[in-house]
Amino acid sequence: MKPNVGGIDRILRILAGIAILGAGFYFKSWLGLIGIVPILTGIFRFCPAYLPFGLSSCKLKDE
Repeated sequence: MKPNVGGIDRILRILAGIAILGAGFYFKSWLGLIGIVPILTGIFRFCPAYLPFGLSSCKLKDE
């Protein structure tokens, strides 16, 4: 998997995921588990939804 999530995008995804998880715990809703998705895409720096569109917010040097 080639990384396609850059620095700021990565931080925002992780923070949004934590906020969604927190809201789920606060409101006692299982829907908060959706927050796991942006956390994982931020940690692994890979978003499968970007692939079909050829998007990348990552500034990596070509090898």
